[in-house]
Amino acid sequence: MPPKRDINKIGFENAEFPILCETCLGPNPYVRMSKQEYGAECKTCTRPFTLFRWMPGAGMRFKKTEVCQTCAKMKNVCQTCLLDLQYQLPTQVRDAALQREGDGAPKDNINKAYIAQNAEGNLEGLSATSFGKADPATKEILKRLARNDPNYNRNKPKPCSFFAKGQCNRGDACPYRHEIVEQTGPMAKQSIQDRYHGRNDPVARQILARNANEMGLAAPEDQSIISFFVTALPQGTSEELIRSQLPEPQRNTIKSIVMVSTSSSAFVNFTSRETAEAAALIWGARGAQLTFDGHEKPARVQWGRSKKPKAIAPVASGSGITV
Repeated sequence: MPPKRDINKIGFENAEFPILCETCLGPNPYVRMSKQEYGAECKTCTRPFTLFRWMPGAGMRFKKTEVCQTCAKMKNVCQTCLLDLQYQLPTQVRDAALQREGDGAPKDNINKAYIAQNAEGNLEGLSATSFGKADPATKEILKRLARNDPNYNRNKPKPCSFFAKGQCNRGDACPYRHEIVEQTGPMAKQSIQDRYHGRNDPVARQILARNANEMGLAAPEDQSIISFFVTALPQGTSEELIRSQLPEPQRNTIKSIVMVSTSSSAFVNFTSRETAEAAALIWGARGAQLTFDGHEKPARVQWGRSKKPKAIAPVASGSGITV
């Protein structure tokens, strides 16, 4: 029987080395790390895990692991920055391109520790880089979006709040960065939970918006356009198959689908301009194409066109109608 003091630690993570990306690990091949067993609570499943803390390089700030290794393997992400280990992309961008949903990662506060504990059995013997396979076209999209070189600027010290107020008297001895960085809007409100689960991530939305513009899905200026035109649909394509091209939460935002069988096309109408732009970001990450099982040739997606105002017929003279 284990000692009484260790009863609460049974089943908790005890790792020897963290799962990190090249950027967070730093350019120095020799890194000194501090290890503390059960030193922190996982930001996702709330279970105690082994905390690692290290300095990535000279002039950089100390970094630490944020989530446990089980949660990192479930999403194939770095334990610190929560970016994909292979492509260095936010999970929202990667999952949109891979058409992944329902990966089993614990999201709700109820039983999320239990869900993570059960996932350990399925992940046993699985390396952190073992992830879902992608078709060649999707791999090319991910490679184009991915960062090829490590971005060590992410390891820089945080800005000094006293310097921004003009009150820092430590000079060169100050461990923080003496720069005034004004970050407002969505980028100033980044959440670890949103980054991990791939929802409402401002960094991911910025990447997806830039990619959608490159794929020809830039939002038109006319705010009344809330539909898409899908061409080259495979024979026998149904409305349900088109709806399945969006993740579960976004499917309910489709107001109607008008099938045009004579031209193998369809009009997809959304409930609002905001939901239509969200769909454009997802489809842009897939190369502005819809792929259907059993069909090699994908369908093409593009924004609809604005409706022309109906012409008013002229009133005949002498009709007795006053306009």
